Amino acid sequence: MADGLLTGGGQGPAMGPEGGAASLETGEHPRRSRGTWQLRFPRPEGAAGAEIPVCLDCLFQDQDSYSDCSYHNKPGTTLQSFVLEGKTVFPEIFQTSHLLFYERFRAYQDYILADCKASEVREFTAEFLEKVLEPSGWRAVWHTNVFEVLVEVIDVDFSALKAVVKLAEPYIYESEMSTFTLECMKELLDLKEYRLPLQDLWVVFDDSGVFDQTALAIEHVRFFYQNIWRSWDEEEEDEYDYFVRCVEPRLRLHYDILEDRVPSGLIVDYHSLLSQCEESYRKFLNLRSSLSNSNSDSEQENISMVEGLKLYSEIEQLKQKLKLIENPLLRYVFGYQKNSNIQAKGVRPNGQKITHVVSSTIMTGLLRSLLRDRLCGDSYKEEIEIQFHSDPLSAINACYEGDTVIVCPGRYVVHGTFSIADSIELEGYGLPDDIVIEKIGKGDTFLDCTGADIKISSIKFVQHDAVEGILIIHRGKTTLENCVLQCETTGVTVRTSAEFLMKNSDLYGAKGAGIEIYPGSKCILSDNGIHHCKEGILIKDFLDEHYDIPKISMVNNVIHNNEGYGVVLVKPTIFSDLQDNAQNGTEENKALKIQTSGEADTAERVNLEELIQCAAGKMELCARADLPEQVEGNCEIINELVAASTQKGQMKKKRLSELGITQADDNLMSQEMFVVIVGNQFKWNGKGSFGTFLF
Repeated sequence: MADGLLTGGGQGPAMGPEGGAASLETGEHPRRSRGTWQLRFPRPEGAAGAEIPVCLDCLFQDQDSYSDCSYHNKPGTTLQSFVLEGKTVFPEIFQTSHLLFYERFRAYQDYILADCKASEVREFTAEFLEKVLEPSGWRAVWHTNVFEVLVEVIDVDFSALKAVVKLAEPYIYESEMSTFTLECMKELLDLKEYRLPLQDLWVVFDDSGVFDQTALAIEHVRFFYQNIWRSWDEEEEDEYDYFVRCVEPRLRLHYDILEDRVPSGLIVDYHSLLSQCEESYRKFLNLRSSLSNSNSDSEQENISMVEGLKLYSEIEQLKQKLKLIENPLLRYVFGYQKNSNIQAKGVRPNGQKITHVVSSTIMTGLLRSLLRDRLCGDSYKEEIEIQFHSDPLSAINACYEGDTVIVCPGRYVVHGTFSIADSIELEGYGLPDDIVIEKIGKGDTFLDCTGADIKISSIKFVQHDAVEGILIIHRGKTTLENCVLQCETTGVTVRTSAEFLMKNSDLYGAKGAGIEIYPGSKCILSDNGIHHCKEGILIKDFLDEHYDIPKISMVNNVIHNNEGYGVVLVKPTIFSDLQDNAQNGTEENKALKIQTSGEADTAERVNLEELIQCAAGKMELCARADLPEQVEGNCEIINELVAASTQKGQMKKKRLSELGITQADDNLMSQEMFVVIVGNQFKWNGKGSFGTFLF
């Protein structure tokens, strides 16, 4: 196999000078009988001469390097080297552990595993190694958790994935145990019949380039068995899609973790599940082995069989949880519903409240201004304790109930999550653009709020390459005023039973929805800008009988330049069919109170029968031709939300009727929904002001 195939490159079939497909022919390597590759392009019709030989490596280089192939005709390695840490000086080692995702992906998909079954992995790997591995003449460091020793490879047992070695001269080793001598090493090698697993060998660096592919091949084998292969894989469904089912998702997860794209809590959960599954599988194998060696039908054997069934069921559950995390799509949709378990500290034992001042440096002028404007005003009649911090995260972590954090102008970089469980105030001293808190660490939420009454003001929060939202309110009330949120994934998530108030703030850049509103929550949005997101505001489905209707207020917001809709309502497909029967509602339902803007700010009450007709398409509420676009957007949102809440009441009444309950409690049947949608502007949204997502 030509150099470069193991480290990524182009894709698709190579094309000849006239567009013809190139062919690969197997040749013989001078050192041993093994498959190497030559690439030949068919001769163009009418052209004289032989087929055109082409340097295969050139096909895997950047376009800028196509013009000069002379490099590949010269000996020399393309890999880097490193020196093992320790007291003993070992020869330099090939540096192969820093390969990129696509390099490993192509190696496993195209050259090593292809479409093999799980039971064929070892066979395919052995065939691959036969093509690329030098059978002898190279040195390596045998690396274990206890020692390192320099060995020389004299042969390779490809089917066993092992190398036949001898101690190199001069003898170089390093051990954590002072009693581990040369004689001990010889005895250990003798017990192993001088055959060592290839994945335990690190190839000694050679700048000739001869052993590049050997080092890379062993790296791919080592990485696979350390990070991809699971001991139970062979007992899974033995289909031809092992690469798609197992290798690709695990490889992606490995690199997502390396690149901080997975929440830290999920990483801990994954490694814990993996350890549990491996331990349970070991117990299961031991139990199965003992049963297979037993010929009696004793009571103990029956007990062991029951225990084995329990272990098998436990292993299957653990494997399903692992797959949920390994699969990128499932991980995003179902895998990690983060529930904040941070406990509130409550009031300090002495009842004192502290003001925390955050500044990278404290100058006398800044201190005088703080004392005048924030710390020694008329409202501060009692002595207060002040603590100074260099970063906002340490200040938040030091807070108790009722504390205040004042962040001075500057740019602060934080590496963790702001987990706020107590009622505190976090305020910037100045304009939001002058007080910037930037999040490093892609996998974790920026702000995680569970306090009863949290207030955040005058700060700009910035995310980069994140995979979690910028702010999640799990419960309690969070007020955001005069802030800027520069998002990456979702912006703000308002969970069930949480309350969110956002005023005079700017939110943009979310690759998902700018704000996600869950059933049973309360969301008040006033005088904000929500723009340049995938969707502006997303209202989760609340039609299920277990969900409460969210209470939503939107006043004077500008929702613009979003890729999809300004506001999206998620609801089940069956809702569209049920709407046809909405006109069958009775007069015993109470009216829903709605306030909206007509030409100015007129309010009107719409009774239930009109809403039902509107939902059934018999009447268009607020659809007068003379209304401007922004007013139509407000009315459209109200119509859909009211229709959905009305339908929820109809469905609940029907269920009660089926249970034989003919007279329902007014409080049960007339769940009122107050929707205040006034003066909002919807501009330049890709799909319009309002839409629905059916699932």
